[in-house]
Order: sequence, then C-alpha cells, then structure tokens
Amino acid sequence: MFRGSIPPLVTPFRNGEIDEAALRRLIRRVVEAGSHGVSVGGTTGEPGTQTLEERKRVIRIAVEEVAGRVPVLAGTGALRLEETLELTRYAKAVGADGAMVIVPYYVKPNQEGLYRYFAEVARAVPDFPLVIYNIPGRAGVEIAPATVARLRRDFPNIVGLKHSSKDLEYVSHLLREAGEDFLVFCGLESLTLPMMSLGAVGTIAATANWLPKEVALLCEKALSGDYAGARRLHYHLLEANEAIFWDTNPIPLKTVLAWMGLIEKEWRLPLGPTTPEIEARLRAMAERYGLLEVRA
Repeated sequence: MFRGSIPPLVTPFRNGEIDEAALRRLIRRVVEAGSHGVSVGGTTGEPGTQTLEERKRVIRIAVEEVAGRVPVLAGTGALRLEETLELTRYAKAVGADGAMVIVPYYVKPNQEGLYRYFAEVARAVPDFPLVIYNIPGRAGVEIAPATVARLRRDFPNIVGLKHSSKDLEYVSHLLREAGEDFLVFCGLESLTLPMMSLGAVGTIAATANWLPKEVALLCEKALSGDYAGARRLHYHLLEANEAIFWDTNPIPLKTVLAWMGLIEKEWRLPLGPTTPEIEARLRAMAERYGLLEVRA
C-alpha cells in the first residue's frame, strides 16, 4: 500500500505539447533516487490546463515507465463528476495502483455534496484504492474529518487522504475519527515531519522533484522512529520546501528543473515566468543545494 515519499511530478511541455521523453526522464530519476511511489496529475502537474486525453496520456506514461517498481498514484479529480469517473476508470484500466481525487473546487459544495461526490467515485471503482485530496486553499472548501470517516466506513476502497494545509489539528481529528490506520499524506512540504509525527504515513511533496533522495530518506527515518535523523533532514530541506511557494507552484519547480537540464522552461497560460528577483533567489537556493550540478 502507499507510504513514504510519493513525488507529485510536474508535467513537462515542449512547444505547447506534453514532452514525453522529459516526463519519462523525471520518473526514472525519482524512482532511482529511492522514492516510494510516483504521482502524476496533481496540482504540481497542471491538470487544469490539460485535456482529458492529455491527462490520460500522462497516467499511461507513468504506469509504463514505472513498470511495477513502485506504486503509481494517479491524479484523476476534476470539477465535473463525469470527468472524474472517466479518468479514474482509465487509471484503473491501464494499471495505476490507485487514484488521488481532489475535493471539487470553485463551487464550494457542502459536506453532504462532498460525501455524495466521493461516494459516486468509490462505487464506480469498488476494488480500486482512492486517496482524497484535501487542498482548501485551491478548492475553496475543506472536506471535514467526519465526512471522511463516514466515507471510509461506507467504502473500503477510500484508503487515505492527502492534506495540503497548515492545519495540523485537522490531522489529529481525522486520524481519531477515520482510524489511526487511515493513510494520511502530507501535502504541504515543510510540514512533512510534523504530520508524520502525528501519524501520517508519508508525503506527496513537490520538493521531491528537486531532491527525491533526501525527501525519501526523511520519510524512511520518520517511519522507522528515527526522529532525530528525520529532524536533521527537515531543517536541511526547509529552504527548498519554502522555495516551492516563492511563486505559484509549479513555476519555481519548473524554473529550477529547466536549469538542471531536465525539462524545458515552459508552462501553460495563465501560468507564466516568475520575476527576475525570484529567479535570483531560486538560483541562489539551487546553488546551495548543488542542484545546478545535476543533469539527466
């Protein structure tokens, strides 16, 4: 089952199209560095500016490239339920190990609406593991621990939740209500260790696009109870974790990955390049971590 570091990969573009060779290169890099899984199609992957066919292609590439070495957690959530169902069924059909489904954004549904939405997804793929993606800063609404617990009781294939928020109390209430064996993943990079100390089983941290080995090692130390070692890595990674959000994710990530020679420096509108001031900060950060010495 899912645990440890599951990097949420960027989606590389070249001349406006998905750069398949670069995506495969990124996947190989994080797997070979010791990551415990791979995630595509989450926030970092810019799914909102991709067609359904492009999102399917990214999932298929991840499954092919990983080739069973580690689990693939496919981001399949969308605002429209029908699109979520189509993507989730596709992920299952091509061999992904589970799906991460974002809390529907923009419309700000109430808790009953959220329950019914995720219930429909769970019913559509009853033997396929699902991880709820709670990201209130982007979705505009938070799924309550009581709603998650209700879903878990009713649908055994809802196995976990990615929590992208600074609210640590949420994690405690979630594990108390949904059960301490419910799989909670940190989705806010600098809170990986604090959340794991409360019972989270890992992180889906964008920093692992840059530093996959270090993020994986932090998770392994925390899972083994070596909190002193994990704490040293926590502080080592702190600036890199914070740099993810010096501009809108994944702009800083893609900027540095391009300098590393791994991808093109390309986004889809409405995302665009950052300011010269932030680029200067990113370059100094990247040099301190030795990232600019890394090549494919």
